[in-house]
Amino acid sequence: EVQLVESGGGSVQAGGSLRLSCTASGLTFDDYAMGWFRQAPGKEREGVSCISRTVGATYYADSVKGRFTISRDNAKNTVYLQMNSLKPEDTAMYYCAARNGGMLHCEVLPDEYNYWGQGTQVTVSS
Repeated sequence: EVQLVESGGGSVQAGGSLRLSCTASGLTFDDYAMGWFRQAPGKEREGVSCISRTVGATYYADSVKGRFTISRDNAKNTVYLQMNSLKPEDTAMYYCAARNGGMLHCEVLPDEYNYWGQGTQVTVSS
């Protein structure tokens, strides 16, 4: 059984930081690119960041570039999203996802991802 479990969400004031974690089980973690997505009420799902397997190439949405950092620890089957300088517009449910393959690059196209976590809520107040 494949499972992705997110943690680390919560409520913070603008300018604060959070670190999200996503731990995978039931799959060979090294074979998957990993991505983070978010969705606010009434809005479509938005790709935030991803990291490829093997070479660890990364992508960031323009809205988070310079503030968020994605990383992975293959020994722990875990991908992280460090979020700094948080803004109210970052408020959303954040989802971890896994995509098989993709050695040299990654993309944040939701239809390309095979497995999804249940999400963790991030709320940023003014």
